[in-house]
Amino acid sequence: QVQLVESGGGWVQAGGSLRLSCTASGRTFSSYILGWFRQAPGKERDFIAGITRSGGSTYYAESVKGRFTISRDNAKNTAYLQMNSLKPEDTAVYYCAAQASGSYYYMREPKYWGQGTQVTVSS
Repeated sequence: QVQLVESGGGWVQAGGSLRLSCTASGRTFSSYILGWFRQAPGKERDFIAGITRSGGSTYYAESVKGRFTISRDNAKNTAYLQMNSLKPEDTAVYYCAAQASGSYYYMREPKYWGQGTQVTVSS
């Protein structure tokens, strides 16, 4: 079992950057596939980035490809989402999620979720 806590959200102007962190409890962090999701007001929660256990492979949704970077540091039990060139349409609650099996490029219903962190991008 793993518990996830996101941090790093906030308010930023369009074109700016933020880095989200996802810190996990437990000693088996490296055994989980990790991903980031986001949910804008009135919309469904979308899978936007995934990373393998080792961090060697990553996946990005088209909406964030080239602007966002997912990474992880297994020694620190932490995953990151570096968000650059932010747009107002990136405004959402961002969630970190983990699953023990499955694919890093299609995370449908991860078992473990963080509480979410709000990101607001103003124009």
